[in-house]
Amino acid sequence: MSTILFDKIIFGPVKSRRLGISLGINLLPLTAKICTFNCIYCECGFNTTDPQAVIPTREEVRQQLEITLSEMKNRHEPLDVITFAGNGEPTIHKDFATIVDDTIALRNTYFPNAGISVLSNSTQLDHPSVVQALNKVDNNILKLDSANDHTIQLLNRPVSKKITAQWLIEHLQQFHGNVIIQTMFLHGETDHQIIDNTTDEEVELWLAALKQIKPKQVMIYTIDRETPLQSLRKATHEELTSIAQKVKEHGFDVLVGE
Repeated sequence: MSTILFDKIIFGPVKSRRLGISLGINLLPLTAKICTFNCIYCECGFNTTDPQAVIPTREEVRQQLEITLSEMKNRHEPLDVITFAGNGEPTIHKDFATIVDDTIALRNTYFPNAGISVLSNSTQLDHPSVVQALNKVDNNILKLDSANDHTIQLLNRPVSKKITAQWLIEHLQQFHGNVIIQTMFLHGETDHQIIDNTTDEEVELWLAALKQIKPKQVMIYTIDRETPLQSLRKATHEELTSIAQKVKEHGFDVLVGE
């Protein structure tokens, strides 16, 4: 199945099914996917090796963002949120923390009512500067697709061996609830193995992790775009509804995107 790379530093705005009208920031190369996960469902495809790939500088990001925000304001265009996403994991950028500061300042100047979101896979939470920066944004959206180590290895394929379910849970707890957990639910096969994080066992482990993390919101969703593997299938509406009800019963606010 075909996948896409974002070909600009600042992209959109697009209508996000979870965030509203969103202007994207891509802190990774325009020609390569670079991530600390290698998720089998990623719309950007699998990680790539490109010796010529160039990561944008802090100043390039700031300049491009200011140009775009200024033009949008002059055209009286609406904006709900500025979102760090793009071709991989945004928090691996060496200047991530200062870029967040720049983004907050520009947001305050041009669209003071807009939020700032970061979509992250949670793998850089052992870096204090990353944690501090994530605590500054309006929507600190961090991934936890499973609380089962075997499933994480099949679904997310972390690059580093340090990443385990317990590592993720422990590091997510340090936000003391100032975090939104985002989880992709799906079915399929990978490496000749069945993968399904919608089962009762999977969901119960995941709910137990949520009780430890205590997020202010939980976002659950399923496949919406092309994926690198043809063997993946969406979680059904009924499955997502059932999981959402269990999340509510545990006392958490839940947002469902299909």
